[in-house]
Amino acid sequence: MLSKERLNIKKNNIGITFTILVNVMLVLFSSCSDKDKNLAKAISDRDSLPTLHTIGVNTLISDSGITKYKIITEDWKIFSKKEPPYWAFEKGVYLEKFDSLLNIDASIKADTAYYYERQKLWELKGNVHIQNLRGDKFDTSQLYWSEQERKIYSKRPIRIEQNDKSIINGKFGFESNQELTQYTIFNSSGVFTVKDTPPDSTKTDSIK
Repeated sequence: MLSKERLNIKKNNIGITFTILVNVMLVLFSSCSDKDKNLAKAISDRDSLPTLHTIGVNTLISDSGITKYKIITEDWKIFSKKEPPYWAFEKGVYLEKFDSLLNIDASIKADTAYYYERQKLWELKGNVHIQNLRGDKFDTSQLYWSEQERKIYSKRPIRIEQNDKSIINGKFGFESNQELTQYTIFNSSGVFTVKDTPPDSTKTDSIK
């Protein structure tokens, strides 16, 4: 009888142990299932992650075999899965824009910049500073450069210091060719430098 009782006790213990293991497995399975769901969600959101992330960049960018500009930046991210796809320079960027003879016709600095590949459009934000080939300096808080339309423009207040030290302010921004040699300033005011002329000269300077 004693041996039978011990046998029954062992059977009961095995039954209890099996029940506990089943419960533990169910809990673990449920936990793993939740993790799988979270992982699946993370994978489905992968288009929000950059497809390329580069630190410490100093490179030349070409299009159709023609060198367009030089980029220097601390941090460069490319989001090719986004709609629309774009490049992000959120720690600042310095650009040198080249003409067809590889001369630097403009240098550009900005706190933040985005380049939209399909539109071939640069959006520059923060402290935006540009200097053209003849030494004119442009300062604003936001500026766009459209490669397709071959123009640079802004709707934000802009300050232009020309190479003769004249200063022009545009309250509603400006629009220019991409060489920044011909531009229109909206609602302008400023301080202009007038060259001295000999007393007997018939030429006069006028400011409108």
